[in-house]
Amino acid sequence: MEFIKTILKEPDFWEGLGLVIVLAFFVWWRVPAFLAAALDRRAEAIARELEQASQIRKEAEQVLLEYRQKASAAKSEAEHILRETKEEAERYAAEARAQLQAQMERRAKLAEQQIAQAEARAMLEIREAAANAATAAAEKIIATHLDDAKSRALIQNSIDDLGAKLN
Repeated sequence: MEFIKTILKEPDFWEGLGLVIVLAFFVWWRVPAFLAAALDRRAEAIARELEQASQIRKEAEQVLLEYRQKASAAKSEAEHILRETKEEAERYAAEARAQLQAQMERRAKLAEQQIAQAEARAMLEIREAAANAATAAAEKIIATHLDDAKSRALIQNSIDDLGAKLN
């Protein structure tokens, strides 16, 4: 009996007994199962969030790919329009030169003043044709959704090229 009295006076005994009671309480009320279930729910929620993030990333990659394809198509379309505009301007210049030559041959017998006036009119027609071609090119480029800065630069380049080719 003395042994029991001594044990009951020891704080370690009471600490151990308290620990056993707490552990028994946790097991009785199924706290580990509750914690495991809570952790499983949290893991499932995280897995769903990761799946959603993965899906969003895939969608973003698809949108990026589509954008790059559209940008490439717009760029090739703009190059095609620019090439057509240059060719058309060259055709207009060639036609204007031919008209100018025919007009000069018909009026060769006229005075120098009439020849100078005919050349001035022909040059105005060429400039007007080039301006019309540049306007048509600008309309086509604007139709392909180019911004204002790019379309102004393309028009200016076309006009500059015409001036160099006509002289």
